[in-house]
Amino acid sequence: MNRKYQNLQKIPPSLIFLDALALLALLGAFWLVIEYAPIEVEMGLVQKVFYFHVAVSWTGMLGFLVSLIASVAYLKTGNMKWDIAGLAGVEIGMVFMALCIVTGSIWARPIWNTWWTWDPRLTTVLVMELIYAAYLLLRSGVDEPARRAKYAAVYAIAGFVSVPLTFLSIRIFRTIHPVIVGGSNTAASGSFAMTDRMQVAFFASLAAFTILFAAFYWHRLRLGMFQARLEERKLELNAEEE
Repeated sequence: MNRKYQNLQKIPPSLIFLDALALLALLGAFWLVIEYAPIEVEMGLVQKVFYFHVAVSWTGMLGFLVSLIASVAYLKTGNMKWDIAGLAGVEIGMVFMALCIVTGSIWARPIWNTWWTWDPRLTTVLVMELIYAAYLLLRSGVDEPARRAKYAAVYAIAGFVSVPLTFLSIRIFRTIHPVIVGGSNTAASGSFAMTDRMQVAFFASLAAFTILFAAFYWHRLRLGMFQARLEERKLELNAEEE
């Protein structure tokens, strides 16, 4: 077993620390949301879903942003580590955006009286998730590693257009989705102004999920390195047999 493979097997102490920090941050954010932040007068307890809904949405978009940066880096360098980094960003981003859709539906049911409506924000979120699902399908359809990485990088760069479009959709289209940060829409159903305690819980939740993203991302990078090594070894064995 070579040294590189042995190093991948050993979990770095800094990653263990990051895992512990993420857990503590999540517990702290959960306490702030449940106990410290006040109950919103009009929406009641369901408003507390908002803190996690925004946090997972931010984390999902962060994953897609990381994938964009990694894809550009791959096209410039051709180094396969950037392909692994790009894939990790997309996979984690998709998980958190799926949680965004679920938590949004939980909030929407009592506020909008429906689990789903084709509002511009909801529609663009769904389209964005499908775009990145197609990214995974593209990768699964190409066997040659370098060609797969190149196609995936180009697609990830083009697909990232859906991310700012989703973020800005509640600001450039007529929508019933509330704009909590950076303005408000008087026509939005469920809009509210954050008090000081709400802001503390809000930013604590954002920070906690950002730390969680960093921990997940590091673990996914390590798994990607294992997978790359296995694929490399498989190619070596096939070459020896020929």
